[in-house]
Amino acid sequence: MKIVVSSTGSTMDSAVDPRFGRCPTFLIIDTETMSHEAVSNTSIGSAHGAGIGAAQSVAKLNAKAVITGNVGPNAHMALSSAGIEIYTGASGSVRNAVEMFKNGKLSKAGRATVGGHFGQSGRGRGRRT
Repeated sequence: MKIVVSSTGSTMDSAVDPRFGRCPTFLIIDTETMSHEAVSNTSIGSAHGAGIGAAQSVAKLNAKAVITGNVGPNAHMALSSAGIEIYTGASGSVRNAVEMFKNGKLSKAGRATVGGHFGQSGRGRGRRT
């Protein structure tokens, strides 16, 4: 099965990035052979729509599932509409997250796990609400 993991780097030992739409790299992994390929997330710097853009990129990769830390509402809707399963709560190395997925230890996300604009740099500017 071809899956995509939101990652901070290009190797299986890289950390899972908790942000789907704003992760720097997607690792495309064949769960049977564990072969992998790194693809840059071109939506990382988008002012708006990073989750949707990232979801569209993943859909073009023909992935059956996404593993990430969190997923926002727009990304969740776009991935679900494309028939891609979403597994959240992953942390640690990409290799570890894939093993957890293969062993059924990750939660399938039936809805967004964070609000819109999660992980966007510069948000809040230190002010308390």
